[in-house]
Amino acid sequence: MMSSVVVLDNGGGLCKAGFGGERDPAAVVPNCLGRSAASKKWLVADQLQAPDADVTSVSVRRPLDRGYLVNPDLQREVWDRVLRSLLRADPAHSSLLLVEPLFNPPSIQRTTDELIFEDFGFRSLLVVDCGFSFTHAAPVLQNFTLNYGVRRLDLGGKALTNYLKELVSYRSVNVMDETLIVDHAKEQLCFVSLDVPRDLQLASTYLLLADSQLPISRMNQAGLAECIVRAVQSCHPHLRPLLFESIILTGGSTLFPQFRERLERELRPLVRDDYKLKITTQEDPILGVWRGGSLLASSPEFESMCVTKLELSTTANELIISAEGLNCILKSHEPIIEQTC
Repeated sequence: MMSSVVVLDNGGGLCKAGFGGERDPAAVVPNCLGRSAASKKWLVADQLQAPDADVTSVSVRRPLDRGYLVNPDLQREVWDRVLRSLLRADPAHSSLLLVEPLFNPPSIQRTTDELIFEDFGFRSLLVVDCGFSFTHAAPVLQNFTLNYGVRRLDLGGKALTNYLKELVSYRSVNVMDETLIVDHAKEQLCFVSLDVPRDLQLASTYLLLADSQLPISRMNQAGLAECIVRAVQSCHPHLRPLLFESIILTGGSTLFPQFRERLERELRPLVRDDYKLKITTQEDPILGVWRGGSLLASSPEFESMCVTKLELSTTANELIISAEGLNCILKSHEPIIEQTC
């Protein structure tokens, strides 16, 4: 029998951690280290949420950039705090279900494996897909992600916070060093506009500087609606109507008021008239991925899915080749779907 299973949704902004079978994670903490200008001590994860924590002009160091691990040493500090102090888990007698980004580069996967097996001593590993610092549109069929259909936008909650800092600093007070404060303001006050010209006109009556102009952020890539259409169009024609009527929103940025309504307005003209369009928001988009991992970790099949350190070191190349082959099989077998539908 397997011992306890630690479920870790390691997002670029928040780290959600707990035990398999539970509905909610035991810890939802910032995945970063922070230090105020008046202190020499770096605060780790939940220490930044303490009532007496000074978060003014705080310097933030994050282990992830654009969703990918770039600083293993910082990640080690955060995980050590979460696993040993908050969860009080014993990695040597636990298994780990780790959520990581889609298409995680092999070099980053190896670094993550070293952290899990060498530094923390976990004896098994299961890797699933997630994104934070960017946005994915990922078609799923019978609980399997169709990797060839996944599309990505290089935009997430972190980019929105940085842009808001630029807007406020441009128009009023310099808040470029107030990342946590601006992030909190974004979550509490921002919304998705359903009528941009009207809302800009309304906002102009409250400008602190009479003749200032509002900078507009423009990115040289498709919007979310176009991203979803491209993901669906890459799949078999018989799957497309099913995907359009089963769009599920997850992730913290979908919590902005009117997010779903704006997406539906922009997506409807891009979808065939005879296709039904249905967009559903999860009960708690921030915890949705973690809850899915918790259910999987508590299932009878989980133990057979795990990869031990020995298996990883001896069959890594075979596993990679098998995964690539599976994608080829899914592509080449598209006509089979047509015959059976």
